[in-house]
Amino acid sequence: MDYAVIMAGGSGKRLWPLSRQKRPKQVLKLLDGQTLLRKCFERLEGIFDLRNILVLTNADYVDLVRENLSELPEENVIAEPAVRDTASAIGLAATILHKYDANANMAIVTADQILEPKEKFQEAMRTALSFVNENPDALVTFGIQPTFASTQLGYIQFGKTVPCGASPHAVHRIEAFKEKPDIQTAENYLKEGNFSWNSGMFVWRCETILQQIANFLPDAVEPLRNIQADWGSLDQQQTLQDWFPKLPKISIDYGIMEKAGNVYGISLDCRWLDLGSFTSLVDIIESDPNNNCVVSGRSELLDCRNNIVVTEEKNHMIALIGVENLIVAHTKDATLVCSTDHANRLKELLERIQEHKGESFL
Repeated sequence: MDYAVIMAGGSGKRLWPLSRQKRPKQVLKLLDGQTLLRKCFERLEGIFDLRNILVLTNADYVDLVRENLSELPEENVIAEPAVRDTASAIGLAATILHKYDANANMAIVTADQILEPKEKFQEAMRTALSFVNENPDALVTFGIQPTFASTQLGYIQFGKTVPCGASPHAVHRIEAFKEKPDIQTAENYLKEGNFSWNSGMFVWRCETILQQIANFLPDAVEPLRNIQADWGSLDQQQTLQDWFPKLPKISIDYGIMEKAGNVYGISLDCRWLDLGSFTSLVDIIESDPNNNCVVSGRSELLDCRNNIVVTEEKNHMIALIGVENLIVAHTKDATLVCSTDHANRLKELLERIQEHKGESFL
């Protein structure tokens, strides 16, 4: 049977103060009153049965996720008791699913991406599921056609195509995974034409990824085996609490995908955006005639250009006069005002806030 796992554990520090330790970016209502998590969930509708969609998230976010996806069975939202990166999170989900379904296929998607139109995503996802059913040893990833020479994203090198029934989507062998390149290398990738951005989404059989984890991350075997043994019992949460933190802290790309054979890729012909910063909002929110990007119920901008104004407080007025190239992000207890040129210094700012004011504002 086919299952989907939504990875929803990231905090999104570059969207502070909207995004907090207790309220991550995937539950911010920035997209016409909808959240990234809800958008991600809706992309899966029609492909996966509601009961076969799981969400992996930080223990602090469980209630927020359940509130945002109230139609999901409560047990389908799984809390990670520690931060162990994607390889261990995926191992946990595969372990749980494999216990109840030896032939389970698992699609991994992330809750902090925008993919449009969703029909294109769904076509590619169906192709991947079909391919894995025909080739149970395959590991399938999705690549995004690059639109510019990005130095902030990883790349996948596509090779020869392989047969995949009557699917309209080509399936390629993957030659290599490349980490964030310098600008010259990124420009070369763009010219060569067979490199795609790494989307961080995957499809495989649970049994297959668990075998790959055993091969390349042997320290994960005992924790996952113990978690699986007690899953569904009265000891489930205690065993998860005891053993999950012992899993290796490593990404699925470093831990598995760069080392494994039988890796294949499908190119996603979608508008794709990883909503990782305020400046990325410009790509998804229509700007006004003066190139101001405004997400606010009430605002007035007089003689202002190239600003980003964001708040979820519908009745709070934000007014600007004669300013350019600013980010203004407002919440009930904190407001950020910074130059767009300095948006990359948010991590530094948060470290100072923690040092001087503690964690109450983080």
